[in-house]
Amino acid sequence: MRILVVGAGATGGYYGGRLAQAGRDVTFLVRERRAESLQKSGLHIQTPDGSFSVQPKLLLASELKETFDVIILTVKGFSLDAVLEEFAPAVGEQTMIVPVLNGMRHMEIIQKRFGKHRALGGLCRIHATLDKQGQVHQMTQMHEFVYGEVDGQRSERVAKLDDVLQNAGFNARLSEAIVSEMWEKWLFLSSLGGITCLMRGNIGQVARAAGGEKFATGFIEEVLSIVIAGGYQERAHATAQTLKELTRKESEQTSSMYRDMIQGLPVEADQILGDLVEIALKAGLTTPRVNAAYSHMSVYQESIKK
Repeated sequence: MRILVVGAGATGGYYGGRLAQAGRDVTFLVRERRAESLQKSGLHIQTPDGSFSVQPKLLLASELKETFDVIILTVKGFSLDAVLEEFAPAVGEQTMIVPVLNGMRHMEIIQKRFGKHRALGGLCRIHATLDKQGQVHQMTQMHEFVYGEVDGQRSERVAKLDDVLQNAGFNARLSEAIVSEMWEKWLFLSSLGGITCLMRGNIGQVARAAGGEKFATGFIEEVLSIVIAGGYQERAHATAQTLKELTRKESEQTSSMYRDMIQGLPVEADQILGDLVEIALKAGLTTPRVNAAYSHMSVYQESIKK
């Protein structure tokens, strides 16, 4: 099975690197600057258990002539529109597109561009970053990759994909409820991002602050009301886990959006928070905490453009 990983940043570099290390047929679609770096130095991945390197197969968009069996889409949401056209030549009649982007809007965009039958649901859970030298750093042991048919069926094609992704150095899991899991990740991620960015601290610092736990709980409840309005059918265990994790007084957890913000980097404010605000407006919901977080991050985005 020929796999095209779109992007070789922290997420694409890690999972694609693991697949290449495991002997899978993996090619990375990258921009010219990243290609030059990887051709010169290889793809280096530092994990809590040690490090490894691979010499990846690379393609630029201008070199993309053949179709692939699987396209794993790992770019940031604000780059989606541009990369859709870049990897379009790789999409054949039987190609499966597995996006691991944040939020839910990307599913509609991909389905509209390439057809509903080509888009699988997907998500990943990993704490990883790219350093100034372009090396991938996996910061914790967590490295889960989840995928499945949107309708929950265990189709022949997704079973074949599952076979390829198993035993590749990360926790691969075929889900029969991938859409619910994607909504739940958005619930967790947007709450984590909004709380830490608006309060400018990690989860434990917020929980220990005066009124902090009440603020965090209120934020999560607002997001939950929005995603339910958007189509999510609540699963009580997921809500309980989110509330528990994001109000732990001893937690040092932050969000990637918070880490990007304090480094002055672009953030996915529109995909993580803005789309929630839009759903809330359409549903007539009152969500002052989520609105404030989105406004806060919109001001930040404007400031880094200068």
